Amino acid sequence: PGEWDEKVVGGKAAKLARLAVADFKVPKGFCLTTRAYEAFVKDAGIAPAIRMELGRKSMDDMRWEEIWDTALRIRAKFLAQPLSGLLRETVATGLRGFDACAPLAVRSSAVGEDSAGRSFAGLHESIIGVRGRQAVEDAIRLVWASLWSDAALLYRKELGLDPAHSRMAVLVQEMVDADPSGVAFARDPRDTRTECAIIESVPGPCSQLVDGMVDPDHWELDRKTHAVIAWLPGQRDDAEHPAPLLEPRDLEQILETLLSVEQLFGWSPDMEWTGKSGSLTVLQARPITTAAPDNDEKRAWYLSLRPGAARLHALRKRVVEQLIPELEAEGQAFAADKLELLDDQQLADAIEQRSVAVARWKKIYWDDFIPFAHGVRRLATYYNDSVQPEDPYEFVGLLRDQPLVATQRNDAIGRRARQLAANAMLRSVVERLLAECAGTLRWPVFRDALLQRADGAEDFIRGFEDINERFLDIVYDEERLHDQPEPVLRNLIELSQAPNRLLNAAPIAGDSIAALEKRLLDAVGPERHDEALDMIETGRVSWKLRDDDNLLVARLESQLLRALDVAAKRLRELGRLSSEGCPGDAHIKPVVRALREPSSAPITLEDNIKAPKAELYCAPPSETPRQLIGQPASPGVATGTVRCIHGRADLGSFRQGEVLVCEAIQPTMTHLVPLASAIVERRGGMLIHGAIIARELGIPCVNGIRHAHEILKNGDLVTVDGHLGIVTVGLAEFDLELGDQDT
Repeated sequence: PGEWDEKVVGGKAAKLARLAVADFKVPKGFCLTTRAYEAFVKDAGIAPAIRMELGRKSMDDMRWEEIWDTALRIRAKFLAQPLSGLLRETVATGLRGFDACAPLAVRSSAVGEDSAGRSFAGLHESIIGVRGRQAVEDAIRLVWASLWSDAALLYRKELGLDPAHSRMAVLVQEMVDADPSGVAFARDPRDTRTECAIIESVPGPCSQLVDGMVDPDHWELDRKTHAVIAWLPGQRDDAEHPAPLLEPRDLEQILETLLSVEQLFGWSPDMEWTGKSGSLTVLQARPITTAAPDNDEKRAWYLSLRPGAARLHALRKRVVEQLIPELEAEGQAFAADKLELLDDQQLADAIEQRSVAVARWKKIYWDDFIPFAHGVRRLATYYNDSVQPEDPYEFVGLLRDQPLVATQRNDAIGRRARQLAANAMLRSVVERLLAECAGTLRWPVFRDALLQRADGAEDFIRGFEDINERFLDIVYDEERLHDQPEPVLRNLIELSQAPNRLLNAAPIAGDSIAALEKRLLDAVGPERHDEALDMIETGRVSWKLRDDDNLLVARLESQLLRALDVAAKRLRELGRLSSEGCPGDAHIKPVVRALREPSSAPITLEDNIKAPKAELYCAPPSETPRQLIGQPASPGVATGTVRCIHGRADLGSFRQGEVLVCEAIQPTMTHLVPLASAIVERRGGMLIHGAIIARELGIPCVNGIRHAHEILKNGDLVTVDGHLGIVTVGLAEFDLELGDQDT
C-alpha cells in the first residue's frame, strides 16, 4: 500500500495499481511519481516563474482571459525545458517494457485527482497515440503543464486549494483500443440511492465518448437482478435501425466488473472500459461524483468554452456560411429603410423589429460567436505544443493580414489622414472649422463650408462620408458614432501629423506569416499537415470574426437608436414628448406605446437615460500609487502623459505621443493606437485588441491593472514597462537619480 501512496503516484495511478494487484485486467505501464515532477520543476527553474505568475495579482482580481494567459505562459515554461539526464534515463527504462513502435497513452495522475469530492475530470491532459521516446518526453511535460491550465487553476480556486502546492504524477501506458468502449456507473449518478447501474458504449476508442464526439448506446440495469431496465440506441449515422453495440453477456461482464470494483474499494465506481466480455479492460475507475450546484454561473459558462475539433468545425461552418452573412444583411436592410417615410404604426413596428433583432443577435453572440473565438486559443496551444517557441505569443503572427472590418476602417481613415498630410491648405481649413464649431459640429454645415474654402475638399468629403456610412454606423458609449463626426475629424488631424505610424503603413517586424506556417508544418510532420493547416484556418477565421461580430452587432444597435431618434423627433413635433435627450433601450416600450396610442399621455425621457456607472475607485488623499502592476502585454518602455478615454466624448481629445489609458481598446477605437506612445488597460489578456495592435506596432502595453483608468488622471506622467508589466507614476527612477547628481 505504501508503494502506491496517492501523494506519490496520484489518484489515477494508485487506483489502477490496486486493480492490477486484485487481478483486474488493466493496461500495462509505469508511473513517474510526483517526485519526478518536483525534480523537473526544480532543475528547470520553473518554480520562480510560477510564483511570479501567480503572485502578479490575486486570482480573485483576474479576469478569465488573464488566467488563460497566465496558464499559457506557465505551459510555455514547461515546454521550453528538456528533461534532465536522470529523468530521461528513467523514462527510457520504463519504455523498455513496450514495443518500440507501439502507440502509448500518457495520462495525468494528480494528487487528489479521481477522489470522491474532487474528480478534476477532464481538467488535466491525457495524450494518446504517442510513439517514440522523444514524443513521450514531450507528452510528459504537456501533462505536467496541464496542472496549470486555466480550468485547473479555476477549479483549485473553487475548492480552496493552494495551486502552489499542487503536484502531478504521470502514467505511461499501452494503448488498448478495443471495439467497443465506454463508461459505466455502478449507480445512477443522477440519483445514487436507486438500485440502478448505467452502461454507455460507443464503437471505437473510449475517448470518442468522453470527448462527446460520438453519441453512445445507453443501458440501465437492475443491480440485483442484472435485468435490463431500458436501452436507448445512440444517434449515429452508421445504420438506420442499429443493433445494440453490446450483447447480454457483455453487459453482464461489465456489470459484474463494476460490482467487484465497488466491493474492492468500498465506493460506487465511475469506470472507463474497452473491449467485449472476453477481453474487457478497465481503463480507469474513480468514485462517482455528483456535482454540487455551481453558484458562479459566469465561471461555469467560461469553463464550457472549450469546444473540441468537431464542434469548432460545426461552429465555423455555421458562423461563416450562415450567421455572419445574415447579420450583415440584416444591418444593411435596416440602414436602407426610409424611416422618416413610415407612418406611426409602421415606425413602431420598425422599432420593435430592431429591438427583437438586437436581442436575438446578442444571444447568438454568447451562444455561438464567443465559443467560436476559442479557435484562437486552440491555435495558440497547438502551435506552442508543436513548435515550443521562446515567445509563447509567437503564434499571433499567423493572424496577421486578416481582412478585419476594423482594419478596413483604419485603412480608410489612414488614406484620409495622408490626404490631409499632403494638402496643407485642406488640413488648415479643417482645423479652423473644427475650432469654430467646437462641440456643435453639424456635418452638412461643415461640409458646405469646407467645399467653399479649400481646394481638393471634394475627394476628402467623399472619403469621409464613405467612412461614416460603412464603418461608423455603430454604437459606442451608448451613442451612434454616425451622428458624431467631430471626434473622428479631430483624430484625422492628429494622424496626419504621424503618417508613418498609421496602421499597415509599414511592414510588421518579426517572422513572416509563411515562415511561421512552415515552422509549424515542419514541427508536426507531413502526416499532420492537413490537421495543422485546418487549425490555422480555424484560428484565423475565429480571430477575424471575434472582431467583426462586435461591430456588426453594434450596427444593429445603431439602427435601433436611429429608429428611436426618428420617433422622438416626431413625438416632440406633436407635443407628445416633453423632454430633450436621446432615447435608449429603456425607452423602447413607452416610445412604441406613444406611437401606437395617439391619445395616451405625453412621455418623458428623464428616467434611465443611461445606466448608472459603477462607483469609481477613490484612493485615500494621502496615497499616491508609485507603481501599478499588471500583465506584460507588449514589450518596450515608453514615458508620456496620460490621456484617459472613458467614452465617445474623449475620442477627439487624444493627442500624438500620449499614453492611452482606458477600460479596454474597443474595435471602434483602434485607429487611436498609432498615435499612442504606450497603452494601459484595466481589462487584461494577451488576445484583446489593445495587446494585439500594440505588439504589431511595437508600442509598449500593460493591461490587467485594476482601476487603471480611474487611478490615473489626464496629464499624469507615467512610464510604461511592457517587459515587466509595470506602470510607474511620476519620473522614472533613473531620472530622479540624475536629478540628485545635478544638485
